Amino acid sequence: MQAVLCRHHGPPESLELVDCPSPMPAAGEVVVEVHAAGVNFPDTLIIENRYQFKPALPFSPGSEVAGLVARIGPGVTGFAPGERVLALCGWGGYAEEVAVKASALVRLPDDVPMDAAAVLAATYGTTWYALKDRAALQPGETLLVLGAAGGTGAAAIQLGKLMGARVIACASSPEKLALCKQLGADEVVDYQAQAQDLRQALKELTNGRGVDVAYDPVGGSLTEATLRSMAWGGRLLVIGFASGTIAQPPLNLALLKGCNILGVFYGAFMEREPQRHAALLQELMAWVGQGRLRPAITERLPLAQAAIALRRLADRQALGKTVLITERGRVAAQRT
Repeated sequence: MQAVLCRHHGPPESLELVDCPSPMPAAGEVVVEVHAAGVNFPDTLIIENRYQFKPALPFSPGSEVAGLVARIGPGVTGFAPGERVLALCGWGGYAEEVAVKASALVRLPDDVPMDAAAVLAATYGTTWYALKDRAALQPGETLLVLGAAGGTGAAAIQLGKLMGARVIACASSPEKLALCKQLGADEVVDYQAQAQDLRQALKELTNGRGVDVAYDPVGGSLTEATLRSMAWGGRLLVIGFASGTIAQPPLNLALLKGCNILGVFYGAFMEREPQRHAALLQELMAWVGQGRLRPAITERLPLAQAAIALRRLADRQALGKTVLITERGRVAAQRT
């Protein structure tokens, strides 16, 4: 099989597409024939040894895939070869096959396309958990989305609108803001052009009230500006730090605003509350199957172009979600 390997830590350009033996499942494992793999920001970190999980070299990045059950290891029940599945593998997904624990598989309905499934867990799962569970976003509330043209930001716009919120999307270029409008954002703010006036822009857009929920995957200086723009009783969701800087805002702002700062650690949620996580994914897949949610996939690239996809993501040039399609996935899609 072919796999994209990280032989030594470095930038995306250091990755290699190689032929390697197909994995054999150990006890409790299932080998998945990968058709589509989601491309996520942590993939850019893990290959540079800057992520909290540090797999032994060599390894393949890629934390979520969709495909077919290929082989089943000893002790595995409940799955059969040929079944459609979503696999949460942590890493190893940029390959034509990957071995994962059976507990990391989710059965995939026939009405959910492979490419859509490959972006549901890390991006849409994180966002659904954040908005529904952590923030308890309510219809009619105002949701501010930072980094709104990225993968998680795009998911926040879509899910926020499905939940009945008024969405203000912030991004850093006219092209990105145009995508935000296409995804359903009610208002957009170019925070690169209005870096000094972000608070004023939000004040005007909320008639001085502030935002009820803020979704922040960016960090850096934007976090404090956002915290200063919260409504009384608001909720600031800490999703990540794509800017590379972990903000240290004055905590008296939380006191003065009467607001909550909520951490969103989706990986820990998956491990600690597997049943609730499974139910969350089932909700998302039902929305996709019903046509209510269409993941914001803007680019589908062959597996061999994994480095290109990661470079665009690392350079903040990617819009929405990028999916890698294996040759087996391409052939299977042509048959349907």
